[in-house]
Amino acid sequence: MAALAATAWAVRDIPVALGARASGDRAARLRASPQFAGDSFRNQASTRTMMAESGRNVLLQALFGGHRRRPAEPVPLVDPGPAEPASAPADELAIVWYGHASALVEIEGRRVLIDPMWSERCSPSRLVGPRRLHPPPVPLAELPPIDAILISHDHYDHLDLGTVRALLRSQSAPFLVPLGVGAHLARWGVPAERIVELDWTESVDLAGLRFTATAAQHFSGRALTRNRTLWGSWVIAGANRRVFYSGDSGYFAGYAEIGRRHGPFDVTLIQVGAYAPAWPEIHMFPEEAVTAHLDLRGELLIPVHWATFNLAVHSWTDPVDRLWREAKARDVRLAVPRPGERVVVDLPPPVDGWWQEIA
Repeated sequence: MAALAATAWAVRDIPVALGARASGDRAARLRASPQFAGDSFRNQASTRTMMAESGRNVLLQALFGGHRRRPAEPVPLVDPGPAEPASAPADELAIVWYGHASALVEIEGRRVLIDPMWSERCSPSRLVGPRRLHPPPVPLAELPPIDAILISHDHYDHLDLGTVRALLRSQSAPFLVPLGVGAHLARWGVPAERIVELDWTESVDLAGLRFTATAAQHFSGRALTRNRTLWGSWVIAGANRRVFYSGDSGYFAGYAEIGRRHGPFDVTLIQVGAYAPAWPEIHMFPEEAVTAHLDLRGELLIPVHWATFNLAVHSWTDPVDRLWREAKARDVRLAVPRPGERVVVDLPPPVDGWWQEIA
């Protein structure tokens, strides 16, 4: 009986975590999108999520590749302290990276939380699924007041039921999401006035900032069906400072167009981890992340989507080792913060290889 009760407790949220499919006015708007064709969203170019004959190769790499997929010592965490210290200039731009793709953007006195993920596993289940390599550097309830919460797409490592529920209790900020993702939030109890859904190239002004949903080359889905919700990247623009967040994406020509229309950017936060030859069109390799940063006309590059969850078979340090080499070869300014470390974009700390010391 006790075992059955424990199992029932562990799986009780799975149906809710799967989310909901858009209906009514939300579904009508979704079908009117230029990105929607037939019964699903699509990328700008034909995109494969998995290459032919790739499954066997991924399994062989996982079994015999010799990759170090976990750090040998605890990942060093930093308490970021109070957001925007009293001594900070009014126009200061700073980034706090919490791990994986979760980050806080402090821009012109406003705070934007990106793809918050505080749960132990990125999965609909409490029992199975990729588990964190390090705890969150700060409890979710201790975050400062947030002005906006950005979601890039509905995969479990970017949109998390437990985190959303906690933010409903602790914050009053609206959720800005790509088309269709609002159906998940509505099922989880987020009120309609806190959900803003945008298509690619659409913008909204909130809290003195302009948010623009921009393209990415990826896919979506929380259950067996795919691409019923849109994915994307984000531009955050203040009066004088600009930030770009890639979400998950393969490298594509759209970065140059985003750079022309919305750049230059003071800082780019770009996905560098969870890549493989099996899926080269939906996740960037580190060298491609540098190319994307240059296409976007970025000044400082901060890598995200690494060091927190094992989502591919490469070594856990491989993304930033390769990124650091490429950035030096192409004279790109780079900051690689520890989880929780606050980076002032105009005065970034030198890259010190901290991850290599615990590899």
